[in-house]
Amino acid sequence: MVVTGWLESLRAAEKTALLQDGRRKVHYLFPDGKEMAEEYDEKTSELLVRKWRVKSALGALGQWQIEVGEPAPHGAGNLGCELIKESNANPIFMRKDTKMCFQWRIRNLPYPKDVYNVCVDQQERCVVVRTTNKKYYKKFSITDLDRYQLPLDDSLLSFAYANCTLIISYQKPKEVLIAESELQKELKKVKMAHSSDGDCKTQ
Repeated sequence: MVVTGWLESLRAAEKTALLQDGRRKVHYLFPDGKEMAEEYDEKTSELLVRKWRVKSALGALGQWQIEVGEPAPHGAGNLGCELIKESNANPIFMRKDTKMCFQWRIRNLPYPKDVYNVCVDQQERCVVVRTTNKKYYKKFSITDLDRYQLPLDDSLLSFAYANCTLIISYQKPKEVLIAESELQKELKKVKMAHSSDGDCKTQ
């Protein structure tokens, strides 16, 4: 079963864990050199951040790529970023999951709710967002479903609109909920360091 395959790769990864500022931070190092970092709410175990980093062909560490959580400020860490800073009026796309749903937010969309159309493209395995006034178009994949190799189901997709923000939700299939529960059990086995302990120990 493919769901088990992804779960097994997480189990096999070298993991370190740190408790800091009410967040459980877990770092995964995979055999191929890829790194994944996740942050969970200490009390609810809700996923707050997930990001990835891969090495270049020359072995240099790349930038962290955020999959879940607030995007890094545009141009952060670059000299002269104030000169090339993106307009605050541009749409901002981010993923912020809940316990039961994968969820994405697109801020700074000023159009009325009835112009938005959100649907699944089965052929390209992605979610498509478009407006009838042709002012906005975006498509994105649901990376968790790709990893678990689960089909996309239009009936699990919904959206809401408020305060210039489009909120798109996709109900997590039961296979994902079971796998996430199993992962939480696995993470409880990892020795947890506290921020005052310095570097956290590797399992």
